Amino acid sequence: TERMLEFSATLDPKSTPCNLRKKGAAGGGAVKAAGSGKEWRNQPCEKRLEYALIKGIDEFCIADTEECRVSDKYKSCLEVIEGPLMDGMNVVGDLFGAGKMFLPQVIKSARVMKKAVGHLIPFMDAEKALTGSTEASTAGTFLIATVKGDVHDIGKNIVAVVLGCNNFKVIDIGVMCPCEKILDAVRESKADILGLSGLITPSLDEMVTVAKEMEKAGMRIPLLIGGATTSKMHTAVKLTPNYSGGVIHVLDASRAVPVAQTLLDKRKHADFMDDINETYAEMREEFYAGLEDRKYLTLQKARATVKPVDFTAAPNVPVTPKFCGAKAIEVSIDDVLPYIDWNPFFQVWQLRGRYPNRGYPKIFNDETVGPEAKKLFDEANGMITKIKQNKRLTLKGIYGFYPANSVGDDIVVYTDESRTTTHHTFYTLRQQAEKDTDEPYMALSDFIAPKDSGVKDYLGMFVCSAGFGLDELTAEFKAANDDYSYIMAEALADRLAEAFAELLHERVRKDDWGYAKDESFNCEDLLKVKYQGIRPAPGYPSQPDHTEKATMWDLMKVKEEIGVELTETFAMLPSASVSGLYFAGACSEYFNVGKLTSDQVEEYAGRKKMELSEVQRWLGPNLSYEP
Repeated sequence: TERMLEFSATLDPKSTPCNLRKKGAAGGGAVKAAGSGKEWRNQPCEKRLEYALIKGIDEFCIADTEECRVSDKYKSCLEVIEGPLMDGMNVVGDLFGAGKMFLPQVIKSARVMKKAVGHLIPFMDAEKALTGSTEASTAGTFLIATVKGDVHDIGKNIVAVVLGCNNFKVIDIGVMCPCEKILDAVRESKADILGLSGLITPSLDEMVTVAKEMEKAGMRIPLLIGGATTSKMHTAVKLTPNYSGGVIHVLDASRAVPVAQTLLDKRKHADFMDDINETYAEMREEFYAGLEDRKYLTLQKARATVKPVDFTAAPNVPVTPKFCGAKAIEVSIDDVLPYIDWNPFFQVWQLRGRYPNRGYPKIFNDETVGPEAKKLFDEANGMITKIKQNKRLTLKGIYGFYPANSVGDDIVVYTDESRTTTHHTFYTLRQQAEKDTDEPYMALSDFIAPKDSGVKDYLGMFVCSAGFGLDELTAEFKAANDDYSYIMAEALADRLAEAFAELLHERVRKDDWGYAKDESFNCEDLLKVKYQGIRPAPGYPSQPDHTEKATMWDLMKVKEEIGVELTETFAMLPSASVSGLYFAGACSEYFNVGKLTSDQVEEYAGRKKMELSEVQRWLGPNLSYEP
């Protein structure tokens, strides 16, 4: 039998064990390391594996796993997994749950576990063929997916890894998953829990679709909801009424584990869901009561209180850019490095310093998370160095300027400086929620000179991506069971894309558009938006309609020029991409459109020549009424 097991390993080069030995042979993994800082290597193989799992050290994990496998103590590979490997991971889970380990450490622990199990898999397959043995017991089967149209998966990947560290069998079916694929996978896998993730606002509506279809199909497994645009309120108001199997919003990976464990505990499930449902019912009552209490201006009245701007007087006199049209560019990683905002990077890894050590670089001084944050930062920069050396990522962008004027709440873009022919139109939305002060009710069109003013104005736009080459890079890490590195690569690509956008905007202000030639800000000032002008993105607070991206893509020929595509829900591919409009005037500012009334939504649909139901779907989170 042993010869057959060893022979099976030779069939797949990836699974060849280190230092194959006969049962009972001396362990080659226990090296003498006195005085070398590796005294733990003198411990029994079980203790070495536990130490490696807790510390995230993968250097010796295959040798130590092999030593356990061939020892007389374990009769099968399954016993190695359910014994020393799970013992170590249980310690990791306990430490993470108690706040004594941080997410980067847990992801490294998962890397050790995956490599160890990966080494055992060919031997387990051979054992199954010979004995018909079953798979290892798990805490439950958790199916996870990013919904249709959404390409973002960093948060999903982190949740999957953390659940795996806590003995859940995680089935990750990827991104852009249609409802049918998700439901089929639930049935096929006999999942105990379904987790849905999404980053962009259209994903919220897709989650509602999945919930409704689960109800129609008679499913009763718990549905967990997570992602940047999701919220407890949206879950309570839009999802829970459509699915009776239980819907729970989970804020981050650290909360996913206790929620999943409680849901699968027969002693706790009913009380837990009763509490959740009661809380969500109260939230729905508050939400609908708030809709009744909240007052809104009619669109006509809101337009009567626009922001007053004199486009013939400084500092709002439009400046003519150096060129009109679009330009495609490539920049190096070195170009964008000084512009990286590291704060969102640490947020991805759930590392948060406490006052006065919040934010980068003060986080390094935090007594609790400081050392781990510094280690993570150093490893991130190490990966950036390797990416540069091996030319693994390419940064591509496109930006342009166009003659433009506002006409009511729309921004008309002309074919040329004669301004006689409309090339494209950008449609904007105006604030309507009643304000306690005499502040204006803003729309982005307010920041462009009106056509009837006779003032020649301009509108800029851009798309930046740091994602070319990312799929290939992360695929290599995944193949090597290296969760830590592929999550790190995704997080860094996002930071590089945002840094690219910051660099490009500075160049636009100081050179290509040149309306702030004498600007002199350091990176900290740039991140605090101390400069003149804004770069709002369609799908975000100032203009929550993602469909406006299509106009940018058509105008600049984005897909043809640099290869960045839009999904059916207007997410960008590659996912590490950023886009937006440029407004140059000193009058421009960021704002939140907020809730909209039916009179504006109906008129907006008419201006865009879209079906009202379609517009309401895209603007769902911003509607002040039930369509």
